[in-house]
Amino acid sequence: MAEKEGEESGNTELLRQYLSHLQHERRLSPLTGKNYARDIDELLRLADATPLAELQIHHIRRFIAQLHARGLGSSTLARMLSAWRGFYSYLGHAHGFIHNPCAGLKAPKAAKTLPQALSPEQAAHLMEVPPDDTLAVRDRAILELLYSSGLRLAELVGANLEHFDFAAGEVRVTGKGDKTRIVPLGRLAVEALQAWLIQRALMVQSGERALFVGKSGSRLTPRAVQLRLKQWGIKLGINVNIHPHVLRHSFATHVLQSSGDLRAVQEMLGHANISTTQIYTHLDFQHLAKVYDAAHPRARKKP
Repeated sequence: MAEKEGEESGNTELLRQYLSHLQHERRLSPLTGKNYARDIDELLRLADATPLAELQIHHIRRFIAQLHARGLGSSTLARMLSAWRGFYSYLGHAHGFIHNPCAGLKAPKAAKTLPQALSPEQAAHLMEVPPDDTLAVRDRAILELLYSSGLRLAELVGANLEHFDFAAGEVRVTGKGDKTRIVPLGRLAVEALQAWLIQRALMVQSGERALFVGKSGSRLTPRAVQLRLKQWGIKLGINVNIHPHVLRHSFATHVLQSSGDLRAVQEMLGHANISTTQIYTHLDFQHLAKVYDAAHPRARKKP
């Protein structure tokens, strides 16, 4: 029993060191770190008392099969396998592990799904949050900023006052991999943000630099943003699950439909590879196909 507890403790300590490496050396966001921790915790649970250095490829195959039998989808398994592979890569560099049992495994193929996007009409309606109180003014500014600039949730909650240049209509954000980019702000977003700044001054804690704060006057949490957006979608009668990524997708889709400039959309979204941005070309094609089906006489189905 003592030996088993010792192995589990050793595995847990290796995970703790890895998470510290992700935070302090790779500069990944706390949210990303939590996601890695969750996936690697599952590996440690499956490994039980087996030391990480003794796991082989057949162990990993069995773990994946067990998780699949529990109902986990292919995209979730692919993400977990990627997290495990990265963990073992670190263990090889930092702790002398001689092999990576995940290296020879291919992630299961996930079915390609297009990101959900609001229609321009739905997006416009979502921006009609009535400014009845301080939190509603804040939430409207959040919605306008997400839709105007396509920020990730972590970028939104991490934004400070000094990152904004309202005269130039720009915001400086730090995205994945600690990469900084300049993103334009729309006129309506600027107006909503300036209205929020007046209310913010009444509730913010002294010395707090975060743009968006909660009732306590301190930086707003990602979970609080998610809950408030979902609530507004329900209140406004929008038949879509409203969350920050829906607004990011909607921003990218609508800009691409208007401009056709894939490179510009890639830069504004902060995608490292244009292949990630190309998913929005499929959304744009869907939009064009609907227009064609509705308008072209040859496309109409015979009654």
